[in-house]
Amino acid sequence: MTLTLALIGLSIFLVVFLVMILLLPSASPESTLLKEVTRQPRSGAEGGGLRSGSTGLDVDRLAKPFSFLRGFFAGKPNPDLVRRLSLAGYRRSGHADMFIVSRVALPAFLGLCVAILVKDDIILFFFLALVLGFFAPDFWLARAITKRRENIRLSLPDGIDLLAICIEAGLSLDQAMLRVGQELRISHPDLSDELLQINFEQRAGVPRIDAWKGLAERLDLETVRSFVAMLIQTDRFGTPVSKSLGNFSDALRVQRRQQAEEMAAKTTIKLVLPLVLLIFPEVFIVTVAPAILMLIRSMADLVS
Repeated sequence: MTLTLALIGLSIFLVVFLVMILLLPSASPESTLLKEVTRQPRSGAEGGGLRSGSTGLDVDRLAKPFSFLRGFFAGKPNPDLVRRLSLAGYRRSGHADMFIVSRVALPAFLGLCVAILVKDDIILFFFLALVLGFFAPDFWLARAITKRRENIRLSLPDGIDLLAICIEAGLSLDQAMLRVGQELRISHPDLSDELLQINFEQRAGVPRIDAWKGLAERLDLETVRSFVAMLIQTDRFGTPVSKSLGNFSDALRVQRRQQAEEMAAKTTIKLVLPLVLLIFPEVFIVTVAPAILMLIRSMADLVS
């Protein structure tokens, strides 16, 4: 009975989903032409623009039914969710809708699996599956944000060195950032996205200093805040940018080496617990246990 109800619910969901896709309004020829015209200058100037967490799928088209459904309940996605997704590198309009759908679809899928596979204590496992499926996207998003911040922190010295080389070659600071963003698209895609995002904001009319401060607020990293403060200081006081960038890059590498040495020094302390709990008992058994057994046998012989 439970399996029949689960299959009926899944069939109804698929039918409603297909009907929503068929009822979506198609794009007019004028809107399609406008999209092509606005896309060509951007892709020609930046070689494709921002990566924006693309995975080879047309996310906007895939999320269009969910965006259409969301329009009945709310006008725009949650700004906090959009900000968190942008911190993870997902800046397209459909990413927020796909994330919201995952919060609903994943608990439903796990609940369906529990209803089909589990025979005993089905209610307990069903609620556990619902809770796990609801919070799993948040855990994934938090991990993606942390990983992206760490990648940017590690790739920042290389980007600063390349930025200093471009400035010494005669490029301005804005042109150098654009060039570095294009060159680092393969080796350091996360840093490349942020540098190209600064260029896009400046082209949209955002002042240079505000665009730099926006970078520091988005990433929320101490090294990036120091980098932005250094750029603002050199821009206000007119100090040589290339020399400041070189010194800042050297300081970042020294700081990263010191952090690696600190982590290496902590390993001896972290190894104490596994040594005591896992290795020391085995050593005790191999070395002391035979002597204890011989002593017990000797005492047994004396008593007898």
